[in-house]
Amino acid sequence: MPELSRDDVEKLTTMAIDLARRGESTELLEFFDHGLPINVQDAGGNTALMMSAYHGHAEAVRGLIARGADVDLRNARDQSPIAGAIFKGEDEIVRLLLAAGADLDAGTPPARLAAEMFGKTHLLAPNHD
Repeated sequence: MPELSRDDVEKLTTMAIDLARRGESTELLEFFDHGLPINVQDAGGNTALMMSAYHGHAEAVRGLIARGADVDLRNARDQSPIAGAIFKGEDEIVRLLLAAGADLDAGTPPARLAAEMFGKTHLLAPNHD
């Protein structure tokens, strides 16, 4: 990828985050396959993984994890992708993030507490389903 200006990176980041939010996995993953840093964050500190997880887009989450996305990178509000997925009731996403090693005690609130608050502690047990 050629050297990009700060404005170019911000524009590409905004586009990638929007694709993640909408679950347009193929287009989203192409941004990273062409050199956009996998853990790039928008102004709110959200990553493509955070937005994909929060909005329940399992295909995007799988692809981002496979490309090395940091499953514990928190946004500016100290929220983790797994806590967001628990909050939104995205059980499949929670399982994917756990399998990728997500930290249940990272962020505010930590995923472990979010699971208790929303009656999802069964997702955190080994061999959950």
